[in-house]
Order: sequence, then C-alpha cells, then structure tokens
Amino acid sequence: MDIPLTIPGLAVDPPSRLVWPDKLLSKNNTDVCRTTGEPDDPLVFTWTIPAWVVKLTSGKYFNACPQAGICGGPLCYAVAPGSSYRRFPNVLAAHVRNLELVLDEPQEWERRMKAELRGRRYRSPNVWVRIHDAGDFFSDSYVLAWLRIARSAPHVRFYCYTKAISRFLRLVEPDRPANFLWCASLGGTEDHLVDREHMRHANVFRSVKDMEESGYHDQSASDRLAVLGEPMVGIPANRGTKLVGAASFGDLQRERDERRRAKNARARKRAALTAA
Repeated sequence: MDIPLTIPGLAVDPPSRLVWPDKLLSKNNTDVCRTTGEPDDPLVFTWTIPAWVVKLTSGKYFNACPQAGICGGPLCYAVAPGSSYRRFPNVLAAHVRNLELVLDEPQEWERRMKAELRGRRYRSPNVWVRIHDAGDFFSDSYVLAWLRIARSAPHVRFYCYTKAISRFLRLVEPDRPANFLWCASLGGTEDHLVDREHMRHANVFRSVKDMEESGYHDQSASDRLAVLGEPMVGIPANRGTKLVGAASFGDLQRERDERRRAKNARARKRAALTAA
C-alpha cells in the first residue's frame, strides 16, 4: 500500500474546499512509456494540466501555455478539431481539475504531491514522472514548486518539455536538481532564446524524412529520449496536425517572427515619417 496522505502537517487550516483525487499522478500507459515486464523497465507517471487557454469552473479563462506560439490553436494536438479534448470531455475535465488544485490551493497541492511521492509505488528502481502531457509552466511560483517537489523525492526522476525558456534559464538552470531534466520545445514565442547548436531542444516535424534531413533524432521509441538521447530531439507530428508551408514547428515560428518583425519595422518607419 502507498503511504496515506493523511499525515501530520498535510491538512490545511481552514480545511480544503476542493475535492482531491486519491492519486495526483497517473500511470502513463502510452506506447512510448508502456512497460515490457522486464525488471529494469521504467515506470512512468504523469501530471498534466490543460493545454493553452481554458475555461475554469468559475467561468474565467486561464492561459496555461503563456509562451505558446504557432503550437497553439489549430496545431495544438489537445485543442484542435478531432483532438482528445473534443473527443473525450472527461479528459479535459480532469486536466482542469488539476490546474484548479494548483491555482486555488498551491501549498496543499505541493504538500500532497510530496507525500504521494513517498509512497511505495514510487520506490521502484526506475521511476519517472513526466510533468505535463499538455500545458506548461505558467508562473515562477509553479516552477519553483516543482523544483522543491523534485528535491523532496531524489529517488524519482522528473522530466518535461517547455516553451517557458526564459523562466527555465532564470529559475532552473542556476540550481537545477540532478533528478529534474528538461527539454526546450520549439514553436513558442521564446524560440529566439534557444541556441539550436548547443541547447537540448525538441522540434515537431511534418515527417520523419524532414526530421532526418534537418539533423534531428527521432524520440518515438521512448519519450524519455527527449532528455536522455541526442540533444536535437525530433518528434513526428500527430496525424491530425497539418504543417503547411514548412517542415517543422520551429520553421513556422521563425516565419511568423520574421513577419512580425517586418510589420513592426514598417510601423516604426511610418511613425517616424509622421513625426517628421
């Protein structure tokens, strides 16, 4: 049995107003994380929140991916037409619940996460936690909470993708826990901060052929290759993701950024001429 969550110092005062699940982390059974029955198989758990802009139960809207660029909207696997959110509303509801636990009672969420990770099922030799199948690190306090959680569970390895590049360079890299691994993800508004020659990063490609021609390495065999394999991580686009006019998310984002810079330059030129 896992260590129960009702341990000294866990409850909040006043008592929690939220309905908490029995387990915060779910076992990841996707193809790239499924076990084969061997003793050294990885055991992967997942914590996730909604992708992009979501409506909370209060009626307010919240952007869980504030650095999303071209990966938002129609190219987002979670919110695009035919996505898992549209096909399985219960999935979206579970992700929203997770986000609201963090937003409404962050200290209680952190305490419960730390307590759960002391449980027996996380004591196997090769346990991993993937932070976010969807969503991203939307605030400094949320990043710092995850760093504290990782330090509290040195027997577990944590990994994630993120487009919050400046936040991670500022908060994570100066004192990163050894068991906290991350990979920058292209397709966001902070792509310009990614040193593509020297920095570990992932890029979504239209096809494996485009990926290989661009010098990236396919992580399809195991999602953990994003943090364990070659630093230029290639991800084949989902079947529902249609990349038009470019080979990858990184290419599309670069094109958008260039158009925006040109537009801003024209606006500055018009303003200067008007002022003159």
